[in-house]
Amino acid sequence: MSTTAELLKGAAELFPDEVVTSAHVRHLDLPFGAGRFALITLDNGFDHTKPTTFGPQSLANLDAAIDQVEAEAAAGDIVGVGITGKPFIFAVGADLKGVELLKEHKDALAIGKGGHEVFKRLAGIAVPTFAYYNGAAMGGGVEVGLHCQYRTVSAALPAFSLPEVFLGLVPGWGGCTLLPNLIGADKAVSVIIENSLNQNKQLKGAQVYELGIADALFEGADFLEQSLLWTASVLKGEIVIDRPVIDRGEAWDQAVARGRFIADSKVHGAAPAAYRALDIIAAAKNGDLQQGYDAEDVALADLIMGGELRSGIYAFNLVQKRGKRPAGAPDKSLARPVTKVGVVGAGLMASQLALLFLRRLEVPVVLTDIDQERVDKGVGYVHAEIEKLLGKGRINQDKANRLKALVSGVLDKAEGFSDADFIIEAVFEEIGVKQTVFAEVEAVAPAHAILATNTSSLSVTEMASKLKNPERVVGFHFFNPVAILPLLEIVRGEQTDDASLATAFGVAKKLKKTAVLVKDAPAFVVNRILTRFMGEIQNVIDEGTPVEVAEKAVEPLGLPMSPLVLLELVGPAIGLHVSETLNRAFPERFTVSPNLAAVVKAGKRGFYVYSAENGFKPELDPEVAALLKQGDSVLTEEQVRDRVLDAVAQEIGLMLDEGVVAEAQDIDLCLITGAGWPFHLGGITPYLDREGVSERVNGKKFLAPGVASVPA
Repeated sequence: MSTTAELLKGAAELFPDEVVTSAHVRHLDLPFGAGRFALITLDNGFDHTKPTTFGPQSLANLDAAIDQVEAEAAAGDIVGVGITGKPFIFAVGADLKGVELLKEHKDALAIGKGGHEVFKRLAGIAVPTFAYYNGAAMGGGVEVGLHCQYRTVSAALPAFSLPEVFLGLVPGWGGCTLLPNLIGADKAVSVIIENSLNQNKQLKGAQVYELGIADALFEGADFLEQSLLWTASVLKGEIVIDRPVIDRGEAWDQAVARGRFIADSKVHGAAPAAYRALDIIAAAKNGDLQQGYDAEDVALADLIMGGELRSGIYAFNLVQKRGKRPAGAPDKSLARPVTKVGVVGAGLMASQLALLFLRRLEVPVVLTDIDQERVDKGVGYVHAEIEKLLGKGRINQDKANRLKALVSGVLDKAEGFSDADFIIEAVFEEIGVKQTVFAEVEAVAPAHAILATNTSSLSVTEMASKLKNPERVVGFHFFNPVAILPLLEIVRGEQTDDASLATAFGVAKKLKKTAVLVKDAPAFVVNRILTRFMGEIQNVIDEGTPVEVAEKAVEPLGLPMSPLVLLELVGPAIGLHVSETLNRAFPERFTVSPNLAAVVKAGKRGFYVYSAENGFKPELDPEVAALLKQGDSVLTEEQVRDRVLDAVAQEIGLMLDEGVVAEAQDIDLCLITGAGWPFHLGGITPYLDREGVSERVNGKKFLAPGVASVPA
């Protein structure tokens, strides 16, 4: 028995529930009399909704298929070997469910070595090898193809990536070593580091070809047939692939430096994966592949046994699984159909909502507002956005016409809403205004219509309290920008009934949003945590810590933007309003910063100014600096960080005690999908657990051992 087989057998025993991928070998005669060819197809026996992955048994199956074709090649029975996937899926990499179970460094090392030993054999077969990327290819799926001599890609391929750094790993089955040696270090840094840290950006088939990863691009309809025709021409010498000479000089070092700059700007040194990947890319400059593979094995094992990867997998599972099956949602059979949507308001937020409902539900959407000019502006915004989609080729003319015809605006709510099933308000954040709007809507809407509010911090129960039918009011809180951030906080008021709630969850699913059920508590989840977080930053500034020290203190969290840049995006006036709301609810923990109030009163859009001379980096606005009144208590970055994290841990503990959400997992899901908090932190609670903050503040961890950490 070979060492590879032993490695894989041992690994398979640790992972009994693997969804096993088979590697079928079939033979065909290539066109033009080019000879007999062996084609390996990777297939786990399920349709495209369950993508093909590589666990230990799957790798053993591929190893056995390579045994067969290797012998056939040595005997002269075949002229080449190809590898492809089932319909729509090539392969999407290592099976992460197995990685979660690993407890020992040596077992993690075996996973890296096992993949390398199998994939490497493709390069050693006595005949040319070809990878046909027919569908989605990620991680190990991309890497198995990199070990072949030639590659083709389908123009219909929707997603191609090396997402490992995004999750807290490195491309560890040849990606860090082979890709820069194939397409050059700079392009490899874009794929491995930049795309991964850019919310796991995917490449389409044409981009894979343009980067030089694939040697030929064919249409999806007859992709395999065209790939085999091309293969025959390559084998007969009629097509010769010329690959560019790789610059192994200064350009390589500059590419690695660019990668470090990207990693610093995204994770600020707080997450090791990107830096480990860059070290391997830097070392791959000498072209020594085995040295690269060995470095990948060690990096992979180290990272698998670290907290960042476990947090990354935890975050991935939250978004992919929990996000699709919301905790506490009522039975979906209770949901009522929605055939027309009403939107109260025609400002920017309301117009964004109208566009989203229109695109996803494709039902009539009607906007109302207090005057015709606002209504026209709202409808005009939606029309302009549809035109942009048409211009980008995202929809055709027929669909654009149909969508435009479905959106309308009226002044009279009775005319607009008499046959609407779902009516959402996006008017001024003031309880009296919202109560008045709902009273007007209830008077004219059908008895079954859901009345939804996009409030970010006000009580849904209080909003519904003066209605005849408060049971149909539900919180439906979107995050800005509506088209980009996936989170939807669905708030159950004290009177909200199951049918209304089920309808809200049904609509959220059609809108392709990640819905989380939230209790009707001040500011719900994201805004409550962010306001406590920002409030503590404001407090230390007010007490005397310089602005730049307070901002820099939380850089190790690797957040998408610094607190005061976030405040600028939200708008200081809204930030102040939410802090006032929470201060009324919890005066002992939420403060209202006099400095923030002064900034709002002065009409400033934020704390910073940006200039071309300074490369548009944020600089403290001199006018704001003049407004600031600070005490004389100056903290260090570490002291600021401790204070902020302690405050956040305390607030999350209290929210869980109050039952604002079902579990800590929902807090993390909200922060990841609603505030862009990093996957490598797992949101926030795994980080607080890992850093000892949870126990320091609450006397216990938020998560059980092994949930977002190495199992005990």
